[in-house]
Amino acid sequence: MRWQGQEIGATDSSALPGLESMSSLVRSVNTPEFADVTFHEVLCKSALNHVPGSSAMPFDWTVNPYRGCSHACTYCFARGTHEYLELDAGRDFDTQVIVKVNVAEVLRRELARGSWEREPVMLGTNTDPYQRAEGKYRLMPEIISALTESGTPFSILTKGTLLRRDLPLLTDAAREVRVSLALSIAIFDDALQDAVEPGTPSTAARLDTVRAAVAAGFRVTVFLMPILPHLTDSIPVIDEALRRIREAGASRVVFGALHLRPGAKQWFLQWLEHQHPELMSSYRGLYPGASTTAPKAYRSWLNKRVRPLLRVHGLDGYAEDDHPRGAPVAGLAARSRVVTTSRGHAAAARSGGRGQASGAASMLF
Repeated sequence: MRWQGQEIGATDSSALPGLESMSSLVRSVNTPEFADVTFHEVLCKSALNHVPGSSAMPFDWTVNPYRGCSHACTYCFARGTHEYLELDAGRDFDTQVIVKVNVAEVLRRELARGSWEREPVMLGTNTDPYQRAEGKYRLMPEIISALTESGTPFSILTKGTLLRRDLPLLTDAAREVRVSLALSIAIFDDALQDAVEPGTPSTAARLDTVRAAVAAGFRVTVFLMPILPHLTDSIPVIDEALRRIREAGASRVVFGALHLRPGAKQWFLQWLEHQHPELMSSYRGLYPGASTTAPKAYRSWLNKRVRPLLRVHGLDGYAEDDHPRGAPVAGLAARSRVVTTSRGHAAAARSGGRGQASGAASMLF
């Protein structure tokens, strides 16, 4: 694999940060409690990732303690990034997880630099920081502490119920900096959820995590996305999803149609052909050739279907299309060009004694 090199100490200048040479690899681990999953423990050289100015993402800085994800969501956009490591975007993405075991130590050094301006940082932009590996490696508590102690606001987007473990720490952090929390809950049919997201906690468990975060004082956003054409886009299905989200205490919903980026597209369509062959022609029409997003006509149809139901259930919410590409999203780690506004919001959130949760579309999923 590219990140292993050909000999000890061999350097690959084009490799991902922290994976430039074989000397960065600490060990590869298989454990009985994680059947079929191999953890490749590496020493990273950097923790803060700067988002290019040309990116559509509405934030400048991210931290990603893991690469690959045992949640195994068939549609995950990050699948394609595993191919850069000469691992495949399918089974390898689900079972070959790279763990940056020293990420918190490196992050503390970077946050201590005089040049660091305490711009907001986003967690959960590539693979989930609260995937199952976090139960073993416990990287997030030290990451949260490092960000808080440096006065850096941050946002977390996750499907992982391990977030509940860190709620006391996050509650303390929200007294010092702005902390935004969002849960991704896309599928409310247990059998379909198990088929499409086989490694994730159940929908009920994630709704319980929303309840716990709300009880801790956070305004939680739920990402009702991706909405899957012909599988989860009917009025009864959306209505039931929003009812359960509201009952869990969430304040805001972000919704959007399925994205199928390279790597994820091939893997998802392979799953679809096996599980729902009757839908293949429809999906080829919605996502022809190299297209990654559903047609504008479908997205507009979906918006008109979801918005009235949001009002019925008394939920604030918006579609991912509501925000221009790269524009700031309320409650999320904003880009540096709007840092003043973001910090103003942070002060307001602190005066209430708790952080405010939100999120933005197309980051993790």
